[in-house]
Amino acid sequence: MTTLPFRLARREMRSGLGGFRLFLACLALGVGAIAAILSFSRAIEEGLRADARELLGGDLAISQLYREPSPDQLAFLSQQGTLTRWVDMRSMARPVKADGNPALIQLKAVEPSYPLYGTVELKGGGSLADALAKRDGLWGAAVEESALKRMNIALGDEVKVGEARLQVRAVIAREPDSGLSAFASLGPRLMMPLAALGDSQLVQPGSLLTWQYRLKLSPGRSDKAMAETLKERFPDASWRIEDLDAAGGGIRFWLERLTQFISLIGLSALLVGGVGVGNAVSSFLASRLRTIATLKCLGAPQRLVFATYFIQLGALALLGVAIGVALGAALPFLAQSLIADLLPVKARIALYVRPLAIAAVFGLLVSLLFALLPLIRARRIPAVTLMRGAVVAAMRLDWREIALVAAVAVLLAAFAVQTAGSRRIAAYFVVGAVAAFIAFPLLARGVMAAAARIGKPRLAALRLALANLHRPGSPTPIVMLSLGLGLTVLVATALIEGNLREQITQRIPKDAPAFFFVDIQSTQMPAFEQAIAAIPGAGALEKVPSLRGRIVKIGGKPVSELKIPAGARWAVDSDRGITYAATPPDGAHVVEGTWWAADYRGPQLVSFDETLAHDFGIGIGDTITVNVLGREIEARIASLRHIEWQTLAINFVMVFSPGILDRAPHTFLATVKAMPQAEEAIFKTITDRFPNVTVISVRDAIQTASEVLGNIGLATRLIGLLSILAGVLVLAGAMLATQRRRVHEAVVMKVLGATRLRIASIFAWEFAALGLSTAVAALGVGTAAAFCVVRYLMNLQWTFLPTVAVAVAVGAMLLTLAFGLAGTLAVLRQRPLALLRNE
Repeated sequence: MTTLPFRLARREMRSGLGGFRLFLACLALGVGAIAAILSFSRAIEEGLRADARELLGGDLAISQLYREPSPDQLAFLSQQGTLTRWVDMRSMARPVKADGNPALIQLKAVEPSYPLYGTVELKGGGSLADALAKRDGLWGAAVEESALKRMNIALGDEVKVGEARLQVRAVIAREPDSGLSAFASLGPRLMMPLAALGDSQLVQPGSLLTWQYRLKLSPGRSDKAMAETLKERFPDASWRIEDLDAAGGGIRFWLERLTQFISLIGLSALLVGGVGVGNAVSSFLASRLRTIATLKCLGAPQRLVFATYFIQLGALALLGVAIGVALGAALPFLAQSLIADLLPVKARIALYVRPLAIAAVFGLLVSLLFALLPLIRARRIPAVTLMRGAVVAAMRLDWREIALVAAVAVLLAAFAVQTAGSRRIAAYFVVGAVAAFIAFPLLARGVMAAAARIGKPRLAALRLALANLHRPGSPTPIVMLSLGLGLTVLVATALIEGNLREQITQRIPKDAPAFFFVDIQSTQMPAFEQAIAAIPGAGALEKVPSLRGRIVKIGGKPVSELKIPAGARWAVDSDRGITYAATPPDGAHVVEGTWWAADYRGPQLVSFDETLAHDFGIGIGDTITVNVLGREIEARIASLRHIEWQTLAINFVMVFSPGILDRAPHTFLATVKAMPQAEEAIFKTITDRFPNVTVISVRDAIQTASEVLGNIGLATRLIGLLSILAGVLVLAGAMLATQRRRVHEAVVMKVLGATRLRIASIFAWEFAALGLSTAVAALGVGTAAAFCVVRYLMNLQWTFLPTVAVAVAVGAMLLTLAFGLAGTLAVLRQRPLALLRNE
């Protein structure tokens, strides 16, 4: 008995894998997607780890806004190893030649010792030091290629940055410590010597700039120990310290979230493929009915039948998983050359065991889960029923069988949550997947009930098609589950991406400002207002004072001692923009508390963002302490405001009462609304007359954000199509699973005098109804899933996109119709005599 199941399984498998092509395809597709995604993510992680010093720019990174550290701090840093520094800020670059175009740039003013690790690669070769050196009284500059196009200049042309005149001598091919700045910046990079920054006159009190320092430690010294030493020696310093673990922090942040999102889509494709596995197993066992009946008539126990076919399916599952793992391992190698230039870090492509093992375990668990039910049914079917060839009625599972299936399902869910980067999101995914597997069969039952109660249309083909939808053994449940899951994933991803794009492009208010102006000096404000007012078509100028400060205490307790929610860490991890005002800003919605009197000059008060206050667990009367230019200012919360950031008005998380900040050095932020024909004149006037002022075009910023989102959206759409491909394979399997029944029906109708056209029209009506029903169901489930993600996980406003709905409905109906009719052609070719002879 021990070896008998293996002998029987081996003999049956001699007939080949003809009935298992879809089984293998569904399994390999899902496993391959997960293996490739996780392997590539691991390759980038290894790249981050290997290039940590280059990405960080040193063993330790120190950054400080507005001003340099004190002489004592700089002296101590210099004693610890090799130190280099640079200034990072946004500015405007103005070509000297007449037909040049001023452009917003991300300025980096570096010392000759930059970089400490790695090399700035220039197109055409050469060194950065030579490119930036002073020649014939002119400092040099190196720019990204996009800057040449934006400014309509070529190498050798001159540009002005502030009041400094520079000659563009090189194009930057790679910046070792750029990290994610290429995606986060509004303008292209321009590098210039730090020695030329004084000529530019851009460094003014309150100017929005960051002093960056990188320290290369002596051999054998620990970056973490040095970071702790700096914090202990200078506890009141306003700088930010990062060790090697923080290298590529922005890349890691986006990588983890993008990998999580795409991995869940890949797992969805595998689950959809699991339905195909179940269909393939059902179809295979249906073709073995007489064999099973013969075994049972010869005295084979249920255990032997189950073991025989379990061994066969287990061997095939291992083969499908192996194909998927091989495919997933190979894809990163094939894709490396295609996307290497798009990545800010060099991915270390290799064969990593853990990602491949995770994908393999997923594949085996999914195949086990979906093969169990058909195997249990085959084991329990009486031999006499099989020999008669009758329709097998649905059977209730006993508690042990239910427990076995539930145990595998729980194991799969636990494994998905345990191996996910974000267990919270993975748990939501598991709940959503369970809901979908419950919802689609219920919806199918609803469609069948509706078809039974709809009456008897006069059109005979339609009447028979409706009968096919609800008859015993109807494929309606399996087709709706098979195609519906894939369509649900595609609908959800399309709606999520569409809503993200809406946030950036479509929801911009019609009266949004045309420009933002940054770093307007207090002494420039009167002349600036006059310049704007003199331009025809320019609207009113909105201006607010601007400073930067870091939250150091909440409710009197240091931030380091508090547990800040992950969604609110952004507010305490770096400096925030702050302002002061005697009266509420335009559009301010005070939801709790009151604003101070216009002539108030008492203890410091602050109006705070209500959402952030809720995350911090504070309210009216609590205190917030902010470090501004090295001085800690404690303020009591007087009011909470609801801030609508999408209006693009000037908004601040914290608005202080006048009294202290108005005496601190600060600059102004301003916005202006304008007629489209006035935008060019505004841009030219401000860039010509106020070279230190940074001009940000709202239109250009939206375009940049849309391009970034478009690249991410393309990746998600490509992965999302895996689910549809899996759904197509599963749909094909569902059609094959019902092929024998359709052949029988077609033969009976032919014997009764039905023409091929009549039979084809009956099936066409049936498939069209199935496709439409599935599309409507997938649209509802996918929309609900997308709504939950956008509204509750992303905290964004929700908009339903009807074009997605129409595309999915039409596409699903056509897809189901095409596959159904393709199978019908084979049915129509069946000769009645060959079938009736065996009845």
